[in-house]
Amino acid sequence: MTAKAQALEQIFKTSLTILLVEVVVLFYGKNVTIMAAGANFATTLSIILSCGYAALYYKIYTKNSTVENKTIPNYKPERLSIILKRLLIVALPITLSAIMSTLNKNIDSVTVVRGLKTFLTETQAKLQYGILSGKVDTLITLPLSFNIAFSTALVPTLSAAIARKDIKTAKNRISFSLLLSNIIGLPCTFGLIVFAQPIINLIFPNAPDGALLLQISAVTVVFSVLAQTANGALQGIGRIIIPAVSSFIGLIAKLIVNVILIKIPGIGVNGAAIGSIVNNVLVFLISYYVLNKTIKLDMKFSKFILKPVIATLIMSVCSYWLYIMLIGIMSAKIATIIAILFAVIIFALSVIALKIFTKEELKMIPYGSKLCALLERLGIYAKDEI
Repeated sequence: MTAKAQALEQIFKTSLTILLVEVVVLFYGKNVTIMAAGANFATTLSIILSCGYAALYYKIYTKNSTVENKTIPNYKPERLSIILKRLLIVALPITLSAIMSTLNKNIDSVTVVRGLKTFLTETQAKLQYGILSGKVDTLITLPLSFNIAFSTALVPTLSAAIARKDIKTAKNRISFSLLLSNIIGLPCTFGLIVFAQPIINLIFPNAPDGALLLQISAVTVVFSVLAQTANGALQGIGRIIIPAVSSFIGLIAKLIVNVILIKIPGIGVNGAAIGSIVNNVLVFLISYYVLNKTIKLDMKFSKFILKPVIATLIMSVCSYWLYIMLIGIMSAKIATIIAILFAVIIFALSVIALKIFTKEELKMIPYGSKLCALLERLGIYAKDEI
């Protein structure tokens, strides 16, 4: 249910933002201030709608469960004060982690312009910050919206497994989720590096600057999604304070890197991107260390790193080669779109050919059972293969 609520929030946010901005343009013209207000209001509406879905689901579920519980001998509902206390114990550390994420963006808003003004004019500094916050951050955070559903759904699954003392299921679920996050993060990172300029030209045709900054920032994607999943796993096994601690350490590291590097003329705004890399790498390493120490994971190098990297390299080389071939016979925009779609297909085929997922893991993915049956008919997986 939580994964569905998160997915619905992203759908509502995207559709309502487009709708409200178009309405603003229709009635008020291209007023940037009102358009921005409409986009922010769309975010608020999307949160309210997803919260309403969760509340409706909870109401229906508790109504049914209450009827069932009343048939149990000596059933006594828990006191509201006890429930609230438990919620606060869980909610406060998670809220702290969310605050750290917000502060992470505020660090750039405070340090970038101030640091750049040591060797640029204020107008130039603000322009550089606009590229970072308006273009790069928008593209970098997109893969996180795909991964958040998996990391959110991981929490109740792990909590249930830990409650049953089913450590094997918990390990398998965490390992699979980290693998899936790597499968999401790696191609996004390499794709943004390889197609940085074509993507910017496609989405921001009137402002094509910022390709190098996007390429550097793209490195944060894979570590961001892995940290997101690792933190979800930590929350699921009860180590809810660790994500807040690791986020705070990463935050301090980013602040230091930003302050030092942005003032260097040869680095400039790229220092903020490097700071984000340091931040996300630290958050992931700390969270993964504690996670692996708490519940020993079986993370094989070939399965979790080598094969995904090979699949990503195959995708990058093939898709860029296709882009170069197409650029001479059609417009750059169409060539970029075709190359990106081709990259998705090539990566999926590479993952299947390299057998990165076992049949049991494939069945955890939506429509995975049908995919397994198809792969068995094609002879890629044996019928008795696990």
